[in-house]
Amino acid sequence: MIMLLNDKTLPQRIRRESLDDLDEALELEWQDLYDLDGLPTGTLDDFETRLARQRYFRELFRLQGELVKLQSWVVKSGHKVVILFEGRDAAGKGGVIKRITQRLNPRVCRVAALPAPNDREQTQWYFQRYVSHLPAAGEIVLFDRSWYNRAGVERVMGFCSDEQYEEFFRSVPEFERMLARSGIQLIKYWFSISDDEQHLRFLSRIHDPLKQWKLSPMDLESRRRWEAYTKAKEIMLERTHIPEARWWVVQADDKKRARLNCIHHLLGQIPYEDIEHPAVQLPARQRNADYVRIPTPREMLVPEVY
Repeated sequence: MIMLLNDKTLPQRIRRESLDDLDEALELEWQDLYDLDGLPTGTLDDFETRLARQRYFRELFRLQGELVKLQSWVVKSGHKVVILFEGRDAAGKGGVIKRITQRLNPRVCRVAALPAPNDREQTQWYFQRYVSHLPAAGEIVLFDRSWYNRAGVERVMGFCSDEQYEEFFRSVPEFERMLARSGIQLIKYWFSISDDEQHLRFLSRIHDPLKQWKLSPMDLESRRRWEAYTKAKEIMLERTHIPEARWWVVQADDKKRARLNCIHHLLGQIPYEDIEHPAVQLPARQRNADYVRIPTPREMLVPEVY
């Protein structure tokens, strides 16, 4: 962190972080409005930066096309998939989840991002509130954080007792093997970022009014307890890495590479294949000679400010 504070390139690095955020906002629009070989120029740093961004978009769109094929196969085969995304705050979990779900049917692929348990949930079996979010046949569920909260934030922040912590490690392998026996494929990703990179991303959020909401008091406290989180992560990976549900670590200091690498790896974990679909033909609209459309009352119209 001291090196980062003394880094004279820090303004440029924060600017690159802002460019990454701009890319996130423009991904859909750029594909729809521009040919990737003719992206608008004049606002980017240099030619190499433009090429790198073009390569990223081109590969992202290709991988998202494969995700659409995967979705069709999951529906056709009745496969059930659960994907867990864990990692430090600002590690990029939400970014890759957004890219995975961006072009998929939300009825097939949905995200479970559970809030802190309420008073009633705190008295339940620990895994109970997660079970209702598990997939039925032909569904994919992405957990943006999961039952591994107990091994991470709850342990570090003192939200669970030593007995509850140890019981979690006794139970979680049995729970995940039970999911596997029921036909659910469980894939677990840990997004790994360096101390300096997390510090940079937190600074970027502090200086961006559109992203300040992402920084909660818990996030700031987690920053202070970096080493405690590191120790908790190492114990978690060691004690819950089982053949039925192994961990995969994504190097995430470069957000764009992390997204591409994670999606590429995910596609390789599921034995999907192309599904042939019948050609879609638009039916002719029925027209009735006696139908007269009723004009919309002016007071119901949204003002056309733009």
